[in-house]
Amino acid sequence: MLITLNFEDVRCKCICPPYKENSGHIYNKNISQKDCDCLHVVEPMPVRGPDVEAYCLRCECKYEERSSVTIKVKDISLVNLYLRSTSIHDHEQLDHQPFANAHDVLARSRSRANVLNKVEYAQQRWKLQVQEQRKSVFDRHVVLS
Repeated sequence: MLITLNFEDVRCKCICPPYKENSGHIYNKNISQKDCDCLHVVEPMPVRGPDVEAYCLRCECKYEERSSVTIKVKDISLVNLYLRSTSIHDHEQLDHQPFANAHDVLARSRSRANVLNKVEYAQQRWKLQVQEQRKSVFDRHVVLS
């Protein structure tokens, strides 16, 4: 089985501590394992001449390899697991509270009914007032002044 690695899957990482007036630094480079040393990775070289060897002896270089395919599979599995757990949790909530929204719906319908009752009551009162005015004007011949 042949596995091809992406360029991000392998690297040489050199950690170089402070040296003289140079601060510490971390260098990364995508190179083969046999070339994983300070001379091939540290670019640009912060020191010149005879200090190069002393500087490189202080650097710690490691060849690192990872499988991006494994990381992608793990990430997809975690997302899938999370989505399934939230879906199950939502179904459990609905099972435990099947009429959770019924109270809200009932309260809204009651408030609508109250508004309708008030409108109907005002309409009936207005009709009675109109009937009284008609009786006063037509039957009793009394005009409001």
